[in-house]
Amino acid sequence: MSHIWCHGPKCHTYTTQDRVRGSKGSKVLRTRKVKQHTDRSWYNPNNWYNWFCSMGCYNDFANTHCQQMIKIAPRHEPLETPCQVNTETRTGWDGREYSYKTVDKLSNVG
Repeated sequence: MSHIWCHGPKCHTYTTQDRVRGSKGSKVLRTRKVKQHTDRSWYNPNNWYNWFCSMGCYNDFANTHCQQMIKIAPRHEPLETPCQVNTETRTGWDGREYSYKTVDKLSNVG
């Protein structure tokens, strides 16, 4: 297992006890370390929690760097998944029938 520093641009500004470092008179708020469980079978290097200490730090990074991230893989056409809409009649708690629609993805998707 290894550690890296959180990539949140404001991580070092959040006032939590675990971020306080230093001796009396020269205290600082420091960016948190993030554990990377590279020695585990379930480790996936593409998950956000390998690079950020919290969802807040992840959102700070995404909001700060959104334009650059979109430039990496811009989307010029929508994505589509073939599906089928089925309608079935159900009976409610009061004994009345109502229509209920379900959307099923078609299995021939590559």
